[in-house]
Amino acid sequence: MKKIGVALLGLGTVGSGTYRILKSQHDNIMNNYGVDIEIRHILEKDMTKVNALNIDPSIVSCDINNILNDDKISIVAEFFGGIEPARSFLIKSLEKGKSIVTANKELFSKHWAELEAAASLTGAGLYFEASCVGGVPIIRALQDSCQGNNITCLKGIVNGTTNYILTQMTDNGANYSDALKEAQRLGYAEANPTADVDGYDSSYKLSILSTLAYGKKVPLSKVYCEGISKIDIEDINYGKRFGLTIKLLAISKNNNGNIEAHVYPAFIPNEHPLASVKGSFNAVYVTGNNVGDLMFYGRGAGDLPTGSAIVSDIVYAATKAEHRRFPYALDEAFLDSDFNTNFSCEYFIRLNAVDSVGVLSKISGIFAQNGISITTMYQQADKGGICELIFITHITNEEALEKAMNTIKVLDCVAGVSSVLRVER
Repeated sequence: MKKIGVALLGLGTVGSGTYRILKSQHDNIMNNYGVDIEIRHILEKDMTKVNALNIDPSIVSCDINNILNDDKISIVAEFFGGIEPARSFLIKSLEKGKSIVTANKELFSKHWAELEAAASLTGAGLYFEASCVGGVPIIRALQDSCQGNNITCLKGIVNGTTNYILTQMTDNGANYSDALKEAQRLGYAEANPTADVDGYDSSYKLSILSTLAYGKKVPLSKVYCEGISKIDIEDINYGKRFGLTIKLLAISKNNNGNIEAHVYPAFIPNEHPLASVKGSFNAVYVTGNNVGDLMFYGRGAGDLPTGSAIVSDIVYAATKAEHRRFPYALDEAFLDSDFNTNFSCEYFIRLNAVDSVGVLSKISGIFAQNGISITTMYQQADKGGICELIFITHITNEEALEKAMNTIKVLDCVAGVSSVLRVER
């Protein structure tokens, strides 16, 4: 029986969940996969967490050298989050030939090249299934189940916090502020929710997933990012009128080597599978040139769902004599021409205008001058001489839409532009 020594860096929510799974599943893992996993050391300063799990304190310390200098430890799982000290500890572990397992999407998206360089020198492995979409095995699927395809598109809901907030607004009529407070009360959102609600968390994940899907580095700097804090309940209600649901989407596309990647709130048709993903659940919609459309759905966060992905990586690493390399993660010589920033979609536009003859014609004319055609127009009843106009466009590009809106918003007859949101089909 192959005995594998493992170290855990931290006993936070996911670290504690991982510990519990490794203990409860120990015999099943040993019987089914032929590896005897032993937790040899844990880095943790909060002894209340240690005692709560009935962990032998003799294997607990705050000194990374106790892990680095133990030759029987071959896998290091990290749960600190953030960049430091996680980055330094993982680099040192790789330099010692120890494979690493992490759920740290920020670290991995920003320092993948550095981690891969250190790992390739010693042959150690990089495992990061839990970094994207929690317990959903999307990374393993992209790596090991889609070899017969060129992946052409990824479209997903990859942040549970924002999906919970938008679900509360859509299903219960909550405003953004109240929905955020409820998410914080339930533990879905941090006290400082910026990483989630401003889209950064989704951007980290999209960078990682796109790089894997296309075999070409999609750096974080090439991911357009926009959050949900400006979403108004009125937008959601109008969306319902047109059979649309709003979600924070992480989208990337590969058009014959030309890649686009963006995170933004967008309407999708109610019949789209992603529209039914509610609460804190996540899903990724993958399109391959041969398999067609696939969807991966499940819990995107939490101690046991994410711990499940961590344990899967630990077992996977323990059974490999040679670890996968990621040479494309080292490629910093990408060209701006490889990435499309002038992406195209439909647009939902809500604005207030003077309710008088010729106003609608003037606005529609500006759209036409910029090559933008309209599929849907709706006018809300006059309110004191001002009416609310809703337009949904045909597919157009960002530059044309921006140029048209810059002209429209300064018209004397336009009292204000309330919303410009994308529509994805």
